[in-house]
Amino acid sequence: MGCAGSKENEAAKQIRKPKPWNHSEPITRDQLVRMRDEFWDTAPHYGGRKEIWDALRAAAESDISLAQAIVDSAGVIVQAPDLTVCYDERGAKYELPKYVLSEPTNLIRES
Repeated sequence: MGCAGSKENEAAKQIRKPKPWNHSEPITRDQLVRMRDEFWDTAPHYGGRKEIWDALRAAAESDISLAQAIVDSAGVIVQAPDLTVCYDERGAKYELPKYVLSEPTNLIRES
């Protein structure tokens, strides 16, 4: 029995952006950036490995094809295709809020 998963299994976990979502109240891009920074600053304190958090942040801030390569090379096990739930090889769970992965549909566009 080899470690490599079947091609079908890999295809099932192709990552994608979260479905469109609404924040509880309309927010500006600045507020969204602040929320994201706060999440990434505090997330490693809740467990898991810093290098996995770093890889997840890089993936969240990249386009999908690059994000796929980042999580694959970091050995991240993607549970939810939108990256909201992932694990590392040791079984530590990493939960990402949608706001670090995509913008809400009610983002206030500043002119």
